[in-house]
Amino acid sequence: MTDAAIIRTHSLSKRYGAQFALKNLDLEVRAGEILGYLGPNGAGKTTTIRLLLGLIKPTSGTAEIFGLDAQRYATVIHRRLAYVPGEASLWPSLTGAETLALLGRLHGCIDSAYRDELIERFDFDPTKTVRSYSKGNRQKLILIAGLMTRAELLILDEPTSGLDPLMEQTFRQCIQEAKARGQTVFLSSHILSEVEALCDRVAILRDGELLEVGTLAEMRHLAALSVEATFEREPPDVSGVPGVSAVEVSGQRLRCQVVGSIEPLLRVLATAGVRELLSSRPSLEELFLAHYGAHHGTVDDSR
Repeated sequence: MTDAAIIRTHSLSKRYGAQFALKNLDLEVRAGEILGYLGPNGAGKTTTIRLLLGLIKPTSGTAEIFGLDAQRYATVIHRRLAYVPGEASLWPSLTGAETLALLGRLHGCIDSAYRDELIERFDFDPTKTVRSYSKGNRQKLILIAGLMTRAELLILDEPTSGLDPLMEQTFRQCIQEAKARGQTVFLSSHILSEVEALCDRVAILRDGELLEVGTLAEMRHLAALSVEATFEREPPDVSGVPGVSAVEVSGQRLRCQVVGSIEPLLRVLATAGVRELLSSRPSLEELFLAHYGAHHGTVDDSR
């Protein structure tokens, strides 16, 4: 992965009346990386993607893809990227094969051998008409259409919507292979396990504003480390140890949360006859909840 920015936004904003759907977004997506873009409904994720694709105009700020202004050079940019939405309006009377052929011609460049491989891997029947496909099969169709281009940049908005777990695994393998080939991926998803498994970095959005961006390792400070210890006798009192909270004692078992260095806690535990010690880093879901809790966005992200 290089340091070159494939996507760069500066103070990118979109306002509807007095309400901001996106506010002052400064974000870079580097060449060859997979960036996970997270936020609850209404956070501004889809608004961001529509601005990047040049489908709507920003109220202020700029968005660049491949160093080109996303508004002025949308046609040029679209030849080098592929977009996969969570749901697409397709031509109901066309077959899957006809749809892929049409989308391929619209894009201008596809890998036919890879298209056939994807059809097999996604267990997709291209002979049926679009109107006969289930939601999952329609999603397979647009995934194949996007991936078969081998585009430099993949912009994916809830791309596994409607897929069963087996096909989700196939999707993950395809994205990992795309990264290995040097493609860049901008992935907006509600499936936190998917983002955690695939992404090099994660950006978290709330109410149209970017709260945090970084690797999962860099973001671990956003949620506490969970520690569980079992002792040969009564557990020690750790309530006064720096960084320790949510202390629970049950018999000879102690549970607590630790923010910051775990060393002060370990010193106390080591002198208290600890028999078993388990610790777990926060998952992406816990990091996400640490930011949001019960908070929900207020802007309709369907705009």
